[in-house]
Amino acid sequence: MKPVPQPLAGVFFDLDGTLADSARDMHDALAALCRERGLATPPFEVVRETVSRGARAVLRCAVGNDEAAVDAVLPRFLELYVATGMTHTHAFPGIDVLLDNLEARDVPWGVVSNKAAALVALVLEKLGYEQRAAAVVGGDTLPQRKPDPAPVLHACALTGSAPARSVFVGDDPRDILAGRAAGLYTVAAGWGYLDGADPCDWEPDAVTATPGQLAVLLDRP
Repeated sequence: MKPVPQPLAGVFFDLDGTLADSARDMHDALAALCRERGLATPPFEVVRETVSRGARAVLRCAVGNDEAAVDAVLPRFLELYVATGMTHTHAFPGIDVLLDNLEARDVPWGVVSNKAAALVALVLEKLGYEQRAAAVVGGDTLPQRKPDPAPVLHACALTGSAPARSVFVGDDPRDILAGRAAGLYTVAAGWGYLDGADPCDWEPDAVTATPGQLAVLLDRP
């Protein structure tokens, strides 16, 4: 395992499956859509594993791989997702302490998600993080999305963080690809929605099983 760059210039996180456990609200929105359309509702456990891959992946659990069918229901699904009020969305255990530790060290942190920026803002507001994140980059902030490195580099620029002394954390291979291409130290969030994958296969610089383990890693000289 490579040593974490010190002193840290910035730490950036994917949102769903890394900072936020949002799967229950995504499943509730999908269940509401299925009731409207007369479709069978997929089990929560199946949907949960797809959440990090975005709304389209969640919809494929119900409508299959017909992209035209996905396109047809996507706007309504997003409406239903907003209508949940993110009631069940919460930070994973240990995330609050991790962020408190970074702030105590004056290390800026931010979010880089492929979720639309307006939805990212709603989730961060629900978590109470909207005034704390030093950078927030959504899937429509730039023309590029992860795994392109541009969103990660944009977050670094917003915080004035040198990529070579910064860390990117995520629970999907796109996160590791984007972070690596941007020149950041990459950490796979082993607590996230891994969809049955072994995150070691993505070749991150480190894998941590819990936010607590990540906090220890980031504090290691």
